[in-house]
Amino acid sequence: MPLHLPAVSRRTFLAGSLAAGAGWIVLDSRDAARGDDAERNHRWALFSDTHINADSAARQGTTNMFQNFQQATRDLLASRPLPAGMILSGDCAHRDGQVGDYAQLRQLLQPITAGGVPCHLLLGNHDHRQRFRAELAGQLAAPPLLADKHVAVVRAERANWFLLDSLRETSETAGALGEKQIAWLAEALDAHADKPAIIVGHHHPVIAGVPGLADTDALFEVLAPRKHVKAYLFGHTHYWKVYKRGDIHLVNLPPVAYPFQERAPSGWVRVELLPEGARLELVSLDDRHPAHGQVVELSWRAA
Repeated sequence: MPLHLPAVSRRTFLAGSLAAGAGWIVLDSRDAARGDDAERNHRWALFSDTHINADSAARQGTTNMFQNFQQATRDLLASRPLPAGMILSGDCAHRDGQVGDYAQLRQLLQPITAGGVPCHLLLGNHDHRQRFRAELAGQLAAPPLLADKHVAVVRAERANWFLLDSLRETSETAGALGEKQIAWLAEALDAHADKPAIIVGHHHPVIAGVPGLADTDALFEVLAPRKHVKAYLFGHTHYWKVYKRGDIHLVNLPPVAYPFQERAPSGWVRVELLPEGARLELVSLDDRHPAHGQVVELSWRAA
């Protein structure tokens, strides 16, 4: 399953359970805001492509990834209400997922969890599954459900989050879910059809000339007919964009680290889950960027 770091001040927040015989982990985020503003239950923070290096001074071009993560953390912790959770959609590590990268990431995540916000981490193509497990095994709630993939379901009041693992080979640009994971997803979606489903992975659906999710068509053969599936969120391209495939929303998350296009924003996305949709707000690390504060309203397709 993905790495789940519970909020330090809310030890009962993530009550993990393995559905007997079903093969999925269910993490329940409901009532996260007990004693706080109840609206917190509907707020989430989405990070992607953090590319953390063991060396806090390391740069990619002119970007210091360590400092960018710290800025994103300050912005997140300044949010009111605080989010019910943070999801990082992969490429946690800089190039090839060294143990030191994950040790550094653990330290960077500590202020978020200490602030009362649990974190859910997925794997991207710059991550390394074995080193990820070796460094962070103490944070894994249970052995992986699929031998070579990390998957989970996180329940919220207004939607269920389905967290996928599209890492195929470290440092290989394209990714894949594989037949077993897609079969797991179909079964998990059918077992949790009581509310809208939001799918999160690292790789984008394949478009011409841009390596992405190799089994895109197989994935959408599962998603399209299940009308409670409303959106697929991903990173990988380091570009902020919201569009659709059919009537399913696609949300390309911006990078916390660095954009590939010079004028594209670095940052993260605030999400408010609504009864019939979601409200997305881009938080640019540069508050002078013209996209900072951009709001996109998503309306869910009919069930």
